[in-house]
Amino acid sequence: MPTLDKTYQQQVHSYYSDHHGWVRAWLQRKLGNASDAADLAHDVFLRLLARPRQFESDSHARAYLGAMSRHVCVDFWSRRQVEQAWLEVLASRPEAYAPSEEHRALVLEALQQVHAMLASLPEKVAQAFLLAQFEGLSYKAIGERLGVSERSVTSYMAQAMYQCLLLEQELDEALG
Repeated sequence: MPTLDKTYQQQVHSYYSDHHGWVRAWLQRKLGNASDAADLAHDVFLRLLARPRQFESDSHARAYLGAMSRHVCVDFWSRRQVEQAWLEVLASRPEAYAPSEEHRALVLEALQQVHAMLASLPEKVAQAFLLAQFEGLSYKAIGERLGVSERSVTSYMAQAMYQCLLLEQELDEALG
């Protein structure tokens, strides 16, 4: 987190005092859960601290905080989808093969990062990557399915693989 000057810290404190209740209430309406809403409201203000911004007015600050609240909600729901899919896989396995809690947490974190990486890719790049990985299609077959040239598929795969390498490096650094 960058070093923040006192003036900006005071501004964030003021934004927090003025808008935290509103952000938390908005999140609680969206999530239907006061505990998750409180956690995510906290995340909204942490993001504001992590990426300092100046606002022209109080209404501009509120609009920005509203947008940040929507973003943390989307991130939360996305994480929940990945977590639910992982729990379904675990439930289908015999209990004797169940991973430890630590291993489960590590796998879930990695899955969430892969999901976020795929979501950040252009749609056709992600589709090409998934078709290659899960259906084992050739680049030619992927091109036919997506309505693009084989050369485009090669470019898409290069983009996806580059992002995979960046993610792998990030995961290695986190674990190392």
